[in-house]
Order: sequence, then C-alpha cells, then structure tokens
Amino acid sequence: QVQLVESGGGLVQPGGSLRLSCAASGSIFSINVMGWYRQAPGKQRELVAAITSIGSTNYADSVKGRFTISRDNAKNTVYLQMNSLKPEDTAVYYCNADITSKSLGNFYTDDYWGQGTQVTVSS
Repeated sequence: QVQLVESGGGLVQPGGSLRLSCAASGSIFSINVMGWYRQAPGKQRELVAAITSIGSTNYADSVKGRFTISRDNAKNTVYLQMNSLKPEDTAVYYCNADITSKSLGNFYTDDYWGQGTQVTVSS
C-alpha cells in the first residue's frame, strides 16, 4: 500500500510565497515521475509542474518563472515552491506520483494521488 501525504497549503496575500510538500510512503520500489496538479472551483484539474527521477522538469505556462518543483529521492518527497502568488493560483493542489512497487517477486506500477491541500491567494 502506498500513500501520498501533502502539507504546506494555506492562505497567503498576493505576491506572497508558499511551499508545498508531498511525502510518499509504503511499499515503494522506485518513484518515476512526481508532479503537482491543481483544481479551481468549476474548472478541470490541470498539471502545474512535474519532475522525473533524474530531475527533468515541466511547468504549466501560467506558473513558469514563479513556481519551482524539486524532489528529494532519499526521502521520497516532492516540493513545490510557489512565489509571486496570484489570486488565480487559488485552488486545491494535488500531489501525484507514478510508483513502482515489488510484491512476491513481481513489480507493479501505479498512479497515486494525495488528498489535496487548499491554497488560497487573497488580500
């Protein structure tokens, strides 16, 4: 069983910063891509940023230059540093990870989601 636990959301004023963390635990053999998605009220969930196991990154155009994704492979943790926050960044942010587990000699790869953390940017 694999779990993703997020932390770091909250209320921040426009122009402020927040740092989200997501730690994976459980039966983990390897973690491939880790990423952050967000979903604002009435909108579809969208990719914010993703990072591969070797550190290659991908960002949504709307956050380039403001957000930075990073990961600590030893801790099975991914981070999202969010700077210069705007009201339109308000959403529930979800951690996502593509994880390979090993059980009884077999390998299984599955997609996991965190429970979500609320980020509100407002004055």
